[in-house]
Amino acid sequence: MISYRKTTFLVSFSVAILLFSCNGNGSVEKQKAVDWQNRKVSINPQDSLIHGQSYLSVYSQIYSETEHQTHNLTVTVSLRNTNIDSIYITSAKYYNTHGNLVRTYFDHPILLNSMETVEIIIAEVDKEGGTGGNFIFDWAIPSHDSMPLFEAIMISTSGQQGLSFRTEGKRIR
Repeated sequence: MISYRKTTFLVSFSVAILLFSCNGNGSVEKQKAVDWQNRKVSINPQDSLIHGQSYLSVYSQIYSETEHQTHNLTVTVSLRNTNIDSIYITSAKYYNTHGNLVRTYFDHPILLNSMETVEIIIAEVDKEGGTGGNFIFDWAIPSHDSMPLFEAIMISTSGQQGLSFRTEGKRIR
């Protein structure tokens, strides 16, 4: 039999978890999709910018037990400005395992403000990228700034099992 003290602790712990997972209105917060069109900016052609390109691997699926069984993952892609100055990301393209373009998130400049992070979320049910998904990001930065940081966190839970891992982008041009 469970003691009164243990029952009280479990109830209190459960209520605390519920409260911390809610916003001020008592409802669970939902991630809002980024309005890429609303973030669109123009780059002054007279600005002295360095242009580059970065690659990021992502996994919307991984193999489990055999090559015939896969496990779906939620992907969070972070586009990070590590500078005090604003920088530009000029395109974000998502490719699948076979190198086919899945979707273009944007192909116009967006501004990332000082130390800002913008995220792309790929839902667990979205398996289009497969086991070898890829992103290509084009960017433009002032010559004295560091290039943007691109990271992906993949996560999934099933019952009491959970898995997560991270990848980091690499400059390719």
